Amino acid sequence: MSTKLKLYVGRKIIDALDKATKFSPTQLQNLIHVGNPVEKSKVELNLPMNILETHLGITNVNHILKIQPDDIIRSVNLVRDRANRKISFEIDRTIFMKDVMENSFLPDLNFKPRNMVIEFSSPNVAKPFHYGHLRSTIIGNFLSNLNTFIKNKVTRLNYLGDWGTQFGLIKIGVDHLNYDTETLKNDPIKLLYQSYVHANKLAESDPNIAEQAKALFARLEQGSPEDLEAWRQILDFTKDELAKTYSRLGITFDEYNYESMYSAKEISSVIEALRTKNILKKQKDGKEVAEIGNDRTVSVMKSDGTTLYLTRDIAAAIDRFEKFKFDKMYYVVENGQSDHFNALKSIVSKMDKPWADRIFHVKFGRIRGMSTRKGTAVFLNDILDECKELVVKKQIESPTTKVPITDEKTSDILGISCVIINDLKQRRQKDYDFDWDTILQVKGDTGIKLQYTHCRLTSLEENAGAIPATVCNSEILKEEEVTILLKQMAKFQDVLHIANEQLEASVLVTYLFHLCNRCSNHISKALKRLQVKGMDPEVASQRLLLFNTAREVLKNGMTILGLTPLKKM
Repeated sequence: MSTKLKLYVGRKIIDALDKATKFSPTQLQNLIHVGNPVEKSKVELNLPMNILETHLGITNVNHILKIQPDDIIRSVNLVRDRANRKISFEIDRTIFMKDVMENSFLPDLNFKPRNMVIEFSSPNVAKPFHYGHLRSTIIGNFLSNLNTFIKNKVTRLNYLGDWGTQFGLIKIGVDHLNYDTETLKNDPIKLLYQSYVHANKLAESDPNIAEQAKALFARLEQGSPEDLEAWRQILDFTKDELAKTYSRLGITFDEYNYESMYSAKEISSVIEALRTKNILKKQKDGKEVAEIGNDRTVSVMKSDGTTLYLTRDIAAAIDRFEKFKFDKMYYVVENGQSDHFNALKSIVSKMDKPWADRIFHVKFGRIRGMSTRKGTAVFLNDILDECKELVVKKQIESPTTKVPITDEKTSDILGISCVIINDLKQRRQKDYDFDWDTILQVKGDTGIKLQYTHCRLTSLEENAGAIPATVCNSEILKEEEVTILLKQMAKFQDVLHIANEQLEASVLVTYLFHLCNRCSNHISKALKRLQVKGMDPEVASQRLLLFNTAREVLKNGMTILGLTPLKKM
């Protein structure tokens, strides 16, 4: 459904109220929803009374109830049921059908586009890109896709952890294992990880290793040209390797930033500002801390003058606002970092930055038991490779398979769809168990179901022997199943609004499952009841228009979630 129909109802409401009202139809736009009347053949838009009362302060609705019927609004009623009280606007079915067919799969009008910066994924160099990073990646990608779809300006930012004492350990491990530049270039992520693990083992028996690592990192912080050049080369290798994994997931970034961009030398002016404003307090041991609230302090500078993750995040936030002038900046990072982001926001606020309230920590829960069936997995590609292999086995077992099993790209897309949907169907902050049988079910609410329904709708047009109509004819599409499916498609924009308000992908996932499921009386049931092939050409064309519209809604929803919709499987 388009914004125009909601705005029309909103304008009628505003006109019916006291002429001095401060509200506009656009403020009612996202408060008006598609209803579920008892009589399924009817169409209604609802405005809950509690919304009118709490959001707009309107308690007397007599003027609204006196709105006169016209060609669009057939009647206006106050409905009281067990769930809520609402004002119901019965909408002309023909107008509604035309609106849904033309606009349901498109984004609503955005009267106030926002400038969004979304930091997500952000793996650490020399540490495995595991399933925990994947949660950040796919949730952040969903938020980026959603905001792009609704016409906000989005900057996708990947902030690689490449700084700190642990990188002195990596240098020691690289040297000890005799890895030269060419060797590292071939498999940088795994080899740097091996170097880090090796150096830690050395440190267990030699206490001098830890001191050497600190000294090496101090040289980096102070800007040693030789060390920085070698380190930046390693970073380039790592970024190129990560890009392959992101490409496999269908994800791109607008910006790659590094913690090393904000070394003590680079951010001296920020550190000086913190001291000038008396935000930093020096401790007896030489550390500098900041007070957070009344009962907590956090370290901002180490006693040896090197920076911490928090120091660099403060400088990065300031740098990003100067560069992007964001309306909102999301950090998509797991629940355990809440204290860190509370500290970041508090310190930025104490620096008198007026945009401090524009930064948000988008939290998510952890996954328990992540492993391949071959053993514990620490690298994401291992998980995705096994998922692809298991999907192939499922395809072999399925009698409906139409794409050759040798088509690795299709199998990879199916496997990735399963992983993404299994994650995004969970409530964002919920911890959950990683279970292969649940992820790869052929039946049930999985990524395979969404892909199968999209393929079924695609093949319908290819095999129907009909051409889809370009104009909706409500006299031909008069079945109850049509109205039910149209009302569900019309809810797409409402669902996107709720998902964006709650930063919750599961809202959209649940909607798409309902759209596809036979038990929900939507696409699956409509396909069974509304035959296309072999029907009168005009009937077939109208029904094909209906199913193609449903396919576009499904495709856009899947794409927002980060899936690549398949045409055959």
